[in-house]
Amino acid sequence: MRVNLRPALLDVLLASVLTALTFFTLISHTDGRAGPFVHVLAALTAAPLVLRQLAPVVTTLVIAGALAAYSLLGYGDHPNAGIGVLIALFTVATLRSRPVTAALFVLTVTVMTVSFLTTTSPASWSEIAQSVLEAAGACVLGEGTKRWGRRTERLAERAVRAVAEERVRIARELHDIVAHHMSVISLQAGLAQYVLDTDLATARKAITTVGDTSREALAEMRRLLDVLRVDHTEDDDFAPQPGLAVLGELVDRTRGAGLPVDVVVSGRARQLPPGPDLCAYRVAQESLTNVLKHAGPASARIELDYGENTLTLKVSDDGATTRPRPATATSHGIRGMRERAELYGGVLTAGPAEGAGSRWSCGCRWVGTGCRWVGNCDGARACGR
Repeated sequence: MRVNLRPALLDVLLASVLTALTFFTLISHTDGRAGPFVHVLAALTAAPLVLRQLAPVVTTLVIAGALAAYSLLGYGDHPNAGIGVLIALFTVATLRSRPVTAALFVLTVTVMTVSFLTTTSPASWSEIAQSVLEAAGACVLGEGTKRWGRRTERLAERAVRAVAEERVRIARELHDIVAHHMSVISLQAGLAQYVLDTDLATARKAITTVGDTSREALAEMRRLLDVLRVDHTEDDDFAPQPGLAVLGELVDRTRGAGLPVDVVVSGRARQLPPGPDLCAYRVAQESLTNVLKHAGPASARIELDYGENTLTLKVSDDGATTRPRPATATSHGIRGMRERAELYGGVLTAGPAEGAGSRWSCGCRWVGTGCRWVGNCDGARACGR
């Protein structure tokens, strides 16, 4: 285990320098005639600062007590002008609560006032007020340092959360890109191998689909990685993320993989905000991928319903119910779709359809200029409740 010794070493250096200066000042004021007890009291007004970060309250009490004893015993002005107690009070304000700081502030002001009133040369009220302001300034500076430290901690925690959320987002994008395209490639490669000796035209078409799909996957991966780069140049070409505008290409690619897909659009189609647009596209993409992977011989249906203030996307299939289905609550794809919907304040529903197949449903409602997702529940099974 590593321990950061730098603050402790700095405190040792601070206490050593201030103690040495205190002794030099004491010797110059008393011409070297001060006794051992006076030197002990003088040392206690500075040396305890070595423990100021470990025990700030005790440090302040010891220094204040030494200052009070030094003054009440008639040894004259403080040899270090009370700098030690101000540093200790600053440390208390930085590391301890406000009530503790207030109590020690009152104690420090009392000790300083008594010290001024018991000196051989009477102090003016302006000097006493100046000492009070110095103590108050130490408290205010300590409180400001504490707030700055807490703000820095909050910003660091926020940065950690942002990094974690970005990692989740990147993982979700990679899953959507890789899972869909690799499913299509796997199916088409298997088809090409199966009909290679009997149906050369079908095999050639399947191989062409594999090539097109792999190039599209690489393009999307390159687009995602380009966004993560920090050394961007003016020549970088940042293509927009896919959305419902290219849903037809997704459907054609899925049909090429051997899955019949029908698309039904109701209402007046319109451009969505970029975030919900990408979300709707990825939900449709992941849903079709699940149909390809798990439904067996089936057909799929995509329904887009543009309401006045809503968009509802439904993807369903008529695959055999006897075939093993994915775990709707724990699978990465469905969890990713649900996280995408929750990112915009809404809910995704997924589950078995009536009769056969499965159904995925997602909806979006516009509120002002923003967008809020709302679930479109199709019964208790579909909602998972």
